[in-house]
Parts: sequence; C-alpha cells; structure tokens
Amino acid sequence: MSLLPGEKPQYAETHFKFRLPWSLLYRPWPEIIVDAPFQFIPGAEPTLWIVVRDAHRFPTLIEKMDVEICSKELAGDANQANLAGATSCAGANFVPARTIDLNIRATGQFGFYPVKPGTLPAGKYEIRCKVTARRIDTSTNDVTDKVRTFNRWNLPGLKPAPLKIQVLAQDPPKAPGYIAGETHCHTHYSCDHVEHGASPAVLQQAAKAIGLDFVSCTDHAYDFAFTEEDYTKEAPSPAPRFQALRDEIASLPSGEGMPLLLAGEEVSAGNSKGENVHMTVLAPDGYLPGLGDCGRYWLDNKPTMKIPQLLQATGAHCFAAHPFQPIGMLEKFIFRRGYWSHKDLNLDAAHKIRGLQFWNGTRDEGFKLGREFWIEELGKGNYLLPIGGNDAHGDLNDTTSVATPLCTLRHSRHHIFGKVRTVVPATQLTHEALNAAFAGDNCYVTDGPALWWERADIHGSKGIIFHARNTNDFGGAFRYIRIFGRRYTASGKLAKQEELCIESLVAAPASSDIEIHFDNFAYLRAECESATGKFALTSAARSVQE
Repeated sequence: MSLLPGEKPQYAETHFKFRLPWSLLYRPWPEIIVDAPFQFIPGAEPTLWIVVRDAHRFPTLIEKMDVEICSKELAGDANQANLAGATSCAGANFVPARTIDLNIRATGQFGFYPVKPGTLPAGKYEIRCKVTARRIDTSTNDVTDKVRTFNRWNLPGLKPAPLKIQVLAQDPPKAPGYIAGETHCHTHYSCDHVEHGASPAVLQQAAKAIGLDFVSCTDHAYDFAFTEEDYTKEAPSPAPRFQALRDEIASLPSGEGMPLLLAGEEVSAGNSKGENVHMTVLAPDGYLPGLGDCGRYWLDNKPTMKIPQLLQATGAHCFAAHPFQPIGMLEKFIFRRGYWSHKDLNLDAAHKIRGLQFWNGTRDEGFKLGREFWIEELGKGNYLLPIGGNDAHGDLNDTTSVATPLCTLRHSRHHIFGKVRTVVPATQLTHEALNAAFAGDNCYVTDGPALWWERADIHGSKGIIFHARNTNDFGGAFRYIRIFGRRYTASGKLAKQEELCIESLVAAPASSDIEIHFDNFAYLRAECESATGKFALTSAARSVQE
C-alpha cells in the first residue's frame, strides 16, 4: 500500500477512510483522471485516456471534454507562466480549442476510455482538458442534475496540471537487432485502497505509441492474494488471479507492430536481515507468494519467504527492484522494509539474482546508490545486468500520490510508463528470445540515446567498439561519452577502483563509435548524456566471455 510520504506514485484513491467517519479526500464521485502517453512515435495518432475508478459505486456520465493544445515551441515563456493550474494557453494556441462530445456511461470498477484529439506535427505540446461529468441515479439509471466540471482530474485539493507530450520527428534511437522494453510496471491487478494501475490493453497500446517492443507487467504478489471486490479480504487462492492476468495478456493482439506483454510479478521477499525487499520476476510459470509488506496485517509484517527460497521456487529471471530507494522510518516500522545487500544476491547458488533495477524512473538518490552498489559488485567479478524500469501504476504522463494520509495528494513527473527502457539484443519478439537475451551479458538502459557495445578484433587484439546514437528529439549531440574500465592487478585480482579510459566532453557527435583495446582491463562499460540531459549506460563487457 502507498499510504506514507515517499511511497510509490499511483493513480490515487479518494474513497478509503480506514473505516473512519471523515477524510478530506473523500468525495461521492468516482476518481476521474485524463492521462496520455508522454511521447508518440512518428505515425502514432495521439490518444488521451479517461481513467475512471469506482464508478460501480458512483455511476457517472462523462458528458464532454474541452481540449486545448499548445505548442511549447510557440508558447515560449508566456506558456510557462500558465503551468500551475491555468486553463488557457495565453494566446499561444497551436490547435484551436474544441469540445469533444463523449457521453460515456462509466459504471464499472475500472474504466479506461480513449479519446482522439487529432493528429499533430512533430513537437512538444501541453494539453489542457476540461471534463464535464454528471452522476447517474443508481435506482433509476437516469442521469441526474448533479454535475461537475474540472480540469484534468477531480482529485480533491490537487491543482490541475497540463498533460505534456512530445510527438517525435524520428523513431527513438535503438541499436540494430535489439528490442526495447519496460521491465517494471503495474496493471489494474495491482489495486488496493489507495492505488491501481492500467489495463494490459491500455499498456500495450501505450507501449506501441511510445515505441516499446515489450512490457513486463510486474504486479504485486500481495495484491493477487486479495479479492478485487474487497482489498482487505483474502482470496481463496492467489493463483487464479495471477492466471487471470496471464489470460488477459494472452488475449491481446499479437503480430507485426504489436508489443509483447508478459505476466510478471513484483514479489515482497525477505532479505538476510528479515526485512521486506522487492524482487521483480520475468514471467514466472506460476504465482510466487510475498505478503510481508502488503499493509493489510499492520505490524504483522514478517516476510512470507526469503530470497533464496523464492529463487529456488522459480527458474525465471529475477531482479532486485529499486534496491536502494530511500526508506523512511515509518516505512521501516510499519512495513518492515529494508535494502538489498551482497548476501541477498544469492550468487553462490545455481539460480541467482540476474540484475539490479536501480534506475527506477528517475536519477535520484536511489539511482546513485544503486549504481554504486552495481559497480562494487562488478569489482568482485559479479557481472550483474543493469536494468531500468519506471514502477508506473498506470501513470502514462505523470503521477499522483498520497502526501498526507486521508488529507492531501501530490503530483510529480516521475515514474512515467516506458520513459526509462531496458534494451537487449534479440532477433525475435518472443518470451524465449527475451529469456535468452537476459541470460546474456549485453544490454543498455536509457531514457533517450542508444548506447551499446560489441566485441571486436581491433588491429589484431581483443577490444570493444562502443556505439552511441541520438536524434534531435532527445538532444542531438552528446555532452559526453565516458568509457569506464577495471584492470587486473599484478597479482591477477581486480583493481579496487574503476578508471576513466576515454572521455569526450564537448560536442560529441550524435553518431559516435569509439574503439577500446582490452589490454589489461577485466571489463569495460560506457555512459553518455545528451545535450538535453538524456542518459544511457551499458552493461559491463568482459574481456573473457564465460
């Protein structure tokens, strides 16, 4: 559950009151949010999604939506002055404001309704949406005169913010023969009193719009264990709900141009200190239990299973999820949450942790600490993969979360679906090809540029060629491309520190290739950043393939 400050962002619930008579967030309306993918590749028609939750309790007619689209390039500073709650583009309209009649009768627990605002040329835009909704009488099924008009969402106390999208002029840069995906996100099977994700169908369509090839849906193990009708009531068995996710994904369109979705899991596991940490699993064959920090049992928060037990229970690839995301004291106390350590990686066992998902939507303190931990493990000869994901609960464009339980909400631009992607070599878009790719040692993680390596014979000796590619959509030329390596010492051990092998600081071309001899290096890896701050890093390329 996400009840405390610092918790993961999500579509926020406003109806849960802990059985209390009051909550400043409570409203007798369904939660209604207008969302949209943060970017659209060339040829993808922009789509807005009206997300409605709890309309089975409060049936509602979504009558119409007024849409105003501003080009950021044209609006300039005048547009920036209108970001905090403004409903006008200050005379900088790129697309004339118009009204879209909808007449959507929302009556289900979850609803995701697409709205097409029209095609747009390449560029960055801000979209302001005014929604008009009317309540439906549950006894007569008639539309009542109870009407609400709101900007972007009807979440109480939260200032409206415009959608921000970018229509790309070119496809996102990607290494040839590689596929790009989202490795940590949540569907509506991750639902409880305060959060829910999107439907697999919405995620597939969003993935196609932003240029992803695959999506690993990593829903909470503990949410499968409780009923959808009552989030505090244990299900007779979690397995049917996990199978329902698999079946829903299997029913999605497949074939040319359609992203591959996988039914994965985010499991709450016990670390070596008996604390709850999170582990994402790539498409396990069956449900893996993990209820320790679900919040339903209050201080009865001991881990269900320890990490080694879970690794023995599945042959699927497992990754440490946000291993060093800062945790507050209340989280530690109420949810018994902790951090990953070297011992938790299970590296001496037949089935070990395959990688670290330390880039979790944003390059924050958790990213910094996780990257340092990964480099430390490389120095021990443990070549774990660096993995990127976003931990998005729906959240196609931005995120909302609980700031003060029962009282206030907040908004941010972090943890957006598909923004940080993991890219692996694969010639086919299948589960088997993904398994083979993650079993290898070659991948890169990015929120923009492509950066990858290949082993090569360079003037008669072993080496690596690093390739960096970018487009103007993501900042064009590079601020830097840095190659890091760790040498063997005279005694044959790994050096204590990495060293910077070569550095390009200024005006590195948007298409760059750098050759490096292995010489005495045990491994080499690279990082780059574009002129607009878009970043990428590679896995470590070993001098000797095992």
